[in-house]
Amino acid sequence: MSHSPPPGAPKARIPGPQQPPPPYPHIRAGLWRNCLGGGLALWVLTAWVTYETRNSALLPTLILLGSFLAPVVFVLWAYERHGRDLGVSAVLGCFLTGGALGVLGASPAQSYLLRPSLGMFTGIGATEEAAKLAALVFVLRGRPGIRGTRAGLVLGAAVGFGFAALESAGYAFDAAVTTEGVDLRALLETEMLRGVLAPLGHGLWTAIAGGVLLSRRRLNGHFRITAPVAGTCLGVCLLHASWDATRGIATWVTARLTGAGLDGPLFTQAYPARPSAAQEHLFTLFSVGGLALVALGGIGWVRSLARRDPSWRNTP
Repeated sequence: MSHSPPPGAPKARIPGPQQPPPPYPHIRAGLWRNCLGGGLALWVLTAWVTYETRNSALLPTLILLGSFLAPVVFVLWAYERHGRDLGVSAVLGCFLTGGALGVLGASPAQSYLLRPSLGMFTGIGATEEAAKLAALVFVLRGRPGIRGTRAGLVLGAAVGFGFAALESAGYAFDAAVTTEGVDLRALLETEMLRGVLAPLGHGLWTAIAGGVLLSRRRLNGHFRITAPVAGTCLGVCLLHASWDATRGIATWVTARLTGAGLDGPLFTQAYPARPSAAQEHLFTLFSVGGLALVALGGIGWVRSLARRDPSWRNTP
């Protein structure tokens, strides 16, 4: 026989936590800064030990540290500032799985685009951007609740940075391995350059495409290829192609302005074997200036998308 409590008696409480667990792991503020400082110090230490000992067994560590440092730092920043409610698994899955699938998807087509030309740069840009966007769709196929511009910006950037990290590791390996042995200087120069440029390339472009794609995702999780999505993908491909073609354009413009005698078609110019001081300065000006213009275009595009999304300013 059950005994009911007398009227007015306090109700029995079920033991358990007084508050539900937070919907996302707590990440202390500024973790990305600590990761940047500690990772940079570790990379410098590894480079110094490798140089002093000439121990080739440290090369994989040096390559991975230098290639992943900047992408991981920016993904941590994006998660801390704007992506906590998306979940660690989604961000990490986009970074690792999306990046790997993007590299694998882009590699077969790139092997057929070897001759420098406008078609080559456009083809590479289209192939890589399509592969990264397909990787984003693959990772999010079982997460219909993840949609909206902010989610697309954060997770698209995660895929792009994962792609950039793996691609940079490949470039660093190619720079290090030569017929004369290991070229440590070329490896370090490659990693420093790509580390500085990492936030302005793949992560930025895929963030733009992902933001527009997920802003038009249906409530049931289906992705829609609408006119704005197609136009955005085309614009991102043009940004990518312009970035890759900057060096060729700078060489061609420098040759025209200085009368270097390079009369071949655009993008197939060979830089003069012994450039003058004026040619070196002009080439640096046009190449760096071109990259800056493309980067500013991408940054302005991302800021425009973020300003139109109220949730970007109200993230936890």
